[in-house]
Amino acid sequence: MSKIKPSKGAPYARILGVGGYRPTRVVPNEVILEKIDSSDEWIRSRSGIATRHWASDEETVAMMSVEASGKAIANAGIRPEQIGSVVVSTVSHFAQTPAIATEIADKLGTDKAAAFDISAGCAGFGYGLTLAKGMIVEGSAEYVLVIGVERLSDLTDLEDRATAFLFGDGAGAVIVGPSQEPEIGPTVWGSEGDKAGTIKQTVPWDTYRIGDVSQLPLDSQGNVKFPAITQEGQAVFRWAVFEMAKVAQQALDAAGINPDDLDVFIPHQANERIIDSMVKTLKLPEHVTVARDIRTTGNTSAASIPLAMERLLATGEAKSGDTALVIGFGAGLVYAATVVTLP
Repeated sequence: MSKIKPSKGAPYARILGVGGYRPTRVVPNEVILEKIDSSDEWIRSRSGIATRHWASDEETVAMMSVEASGKAIANAGIRPEQIGSVVVSTVSHFAQTPAIATEIADKLGTDKAAAFDISAGCAGFGYGLTLAKGMIVEGSAEYVLVIGVERLSDLTDLEDRATAFLFGDGAGAVIVGPSQEPEIGPTVWGSEGDKAGTIKQTVPWDTYRIGDVSQLPLDSQGNVKFPAITQEGQAVFRWAVFEMAKVAQQALDAAGINPDDLDVFIPHQANERIIDSMVKTLKLPEHVTVARDIRTTGNTSAASIPLAMERLLATGEAKSGDTALVIGFGAGLVYAATVVTLP
């Protein structure tokens, strides 16, 4: 017989509050067109994006995270010192160590909360939410702060016609806490590493250390570029449209939810055509509210789902207690989908 005492957590977990932060600078397509041969009509028709937000020097990953988290904490009605863990999903915090989560936990005034970063690209919010649920049910934390934050403008090649218009900056955060009812469904998640090359950083950081300029990307003036995110657009589009609809359906099945039972659909805001295709494949009823934050926020990777969630609740398009299907997918290729009750 084991000598280890069993853990005592809550029977279930739920999202208690949500908050977001969008940088003050709004960037229309016309700015993007200064560096690429395209048009506003082409960008809108291919992606749905009209504007996006880009961070200033002062709007750091930490600053945006603290602002979004403060709103989520207030929305949840808890105190910062009650937070037992801070999970940050980001690919745009450029210090290898320490994790930016530790700085955020301190600035928020948590009481020595466990804090760590995860790198799961556009599925990062779903991964973080799943980890938070496990902590609460297992008993290692009563409340968990999950943050998705990106400054993807730092990783955007403005001369790359395939990606220059896609990315935006921002932070979204949720507080996950105990529940007496199941308010976060089973997560359907996974990875397809054989397709990892379809979304990637142009060159790894250590290439710059070698000092061989022939291995580095150059701009149109012959200057060495900072690494950027690049992707094989058609391959990613096909994968997202055909495979992620299947994952979304699996998440509905795992939660015991039919499309008719849904109130809201919040997919990762990667491309409006992908969203439209998923809605059609899933045969979602007309009454289901579909998040389309992509139009004014662009693709903010791990931040896109909580930012879209906050906006739907703020505008009244969704309401507290609604049943929502959320799914994130991206670099890796990784994915995570679940059904939640909105805070």
